[in-house]
Amino acid sequence: MKIIILGAGQVGTSVAESLVSEANDITVVDTDPARLSLLQGRLDLRTVTGNASSPSVLRHAGAEDADMLIAVTQSDQTNLCACKTAHALFNLPTRIARVRSSDFADWTELFSNENFAVDYSICPEQIVTDYIVKLIEFPEALQVLEFADGQVSLVAVRAFEGGPLVGHPLKDMRKHLPQIDARIAAIFRRDTPVTPEGDTVVEVGDEVFCLAATKNIRKVMRELRRMDKAVKRVMIAGGGNIGHRVVRALESDYQVKVIDRNKRHAEWLAENVKSALVLQGDATDEKLLEDENVDQMDMFLALTNDDENNIMSALLAKRMGARRVAALINRRAYAELLQGSQIDIAISPAQTSIGTLLAHVRRGDVAAVHSLRRGAAEALELVVHGDQKSSQVVGRRIEELPVIKGATIGAIVRRLQPRDRPVFTEDPDSVPEYKVIMAHHDTVIQAEDHVIVFVVSKSLVPKVEKLFQVGVGFL
Repeated sequence: MKIIILGAGQVGTSVAESLVSEANDITVVDTDPARLSLLQGRLDLRTVTGNASSPSVLRHAGAEDADMLIAVTQSDQTNLCACKTAHALFNLPTRIARVRSSDFADWTELFSNENFAVDYSICPEQIVTDYIVKLIEFPEALQVLEFADGQVSLVAVRAFEGGPLVGHPLKDMRKHLPQIDARIAAIFRRDTPVTPEGDTVVEVGDEVFCLAATKNIRKVMRELRRMDKAVKRVMIAGGGNIGHRVVRALESDYQVKVIDRNKRHAEWLAENVKSALVLQGDATDEKLLEDENVDQMDMFLALTNDDENNIMSALLAKRMGARRVAALINRRAYAELLQGSQIDIAISPAQTSIGTLLAHVRRGDVAAVHSLRRGAAEALELVVHGDQKSSQVVGRRIEELPVIKGATIGAIVRRLQPRDRPVFTEDPDSVPEYKVIMAHHDTVIQAEDHVIVFVVSKSLVPKVEKLFQVGVGFL
C-alpha cells in the first residue's frame, strides 16, 4: 500500500515505524528537514520537506497515485486542509486526519466530502485519556484493552508471588474458575514470549495477558494478581491537553488534585473544572507534594509534556508514598527502560493511540488493533466474511487452520440470532445480543464472527491478515 504521512512528530514517527515494517511504500512530509533526515536514516522510507497542505508538496509526495493519506501534524487546520486538497485535486481514496480540538470533533458534518473530506478522524489525546481511565478502574493492570464494543477485555498483569496460579500449569485455571471460560493469550518472561499451553507454568514476574468476557475479567485477574483496593484519590501533574481531559473524566467519581506549573494556565483550569482542586506549582517540588499529602494518593499521574519532568515527579511521588504511579513518556527508549521499575506504568502516547490508525490500514475487515508491550506485539479484532469456498477459516475448526507460530486465536464474539436469545426475561434490556466464546481447538469459526488474534511479533500480522481475507470471487 502506498501511504503518505503528514507530520513527523511522535504520532507520525510511530505510524511510519509500524507501517514500514509491514512492507508498505511510505512517504513522510514535514516542514523540519533535520527531523526528516533523522527519520530517513533509521527507516526505509521517502521524505518530502514542505507545507503538508500545499498542493505542490502533496503532488511531490505522490498523492496522484497514493492509496492513503494520514494527516497527523500538530495543526488541526493543516490536517483538515490537506485532506480536502488530497480529495479535490488528486481523488486520493482514503484520508485520515488527526483532530485535537473539540470545536472540530463535535461537528462531524465538517468531515463530509462536501466539506473537509475526512474519512476517519482520530484524537490521540482522547484515546490516551480513555486508556488512563481504564487503568484507574483496574489498578492492578499494566494494560487494559477492549474488543467487540466492550464485550471482551484483554488485561495484562504481572504475576505475583503467592498468586493462585503461580507455580501451576495453565490448565489448573479451570479448577479455580469452573464457571468461567477464560484464556491466557500470551506470556512474556523477561521480555521473551512464552507460548501459553496447558502445561505452561506461570512464574513470578511473568507479564500475563488474560482474555475473557468483560463481565468476568476481574475474577480471572484474581488468579494471577493480588487485587488492589479501589482507587479513590488521584493526583495529576500537568493540566495540558491530556491532563485536562483526564481531570474532566475523573473528577465526578474520584477525589482529584491537579498541579500545573504555569500560573495563567492553572487559573484557567480552576475555572474550567467542576470539583477537582487545582494547584499552581512544580510537581517535582518535594515540599509541595508533602503538603498536598502525596503519600495518601492511590494513583499519581505525571502527564506533562516533558518526559524528564514526568519521570522525576513520578519517582519522587513513589518514594514519598504514593501507592501507584504512572508517567506519560514519549521517548520509547525511556518507556521500555522504566516500565516495571519504581514507575508502575510507563504510558507511550503514540503507541497507545496508534491502534486506531492501524485498524484503517490493515488489509481485510479489521475492527480494532491494539498495540501491546510498547509496539512489540499486537492484538487484532478481525471480522470474518465469506463462506467455506471463499474463506480459509469459515466453517473450520481452529485446529484445522494453518499454524502461524506466535499467533494465537484467543476469543470469538458471535452475534446471537433472535432464536438463540432468551424469550422470557424480567428485563428485556438485559437480553444478550452477543456470545463470547473462548477459542479452543475444536471451536468452529462462522461468517461474521469477530475473532480476537494475539501476535507476539508485528512481523506476523501480514500472515494473519492473509489467512482471514476472502477470495477474489466472493461478493
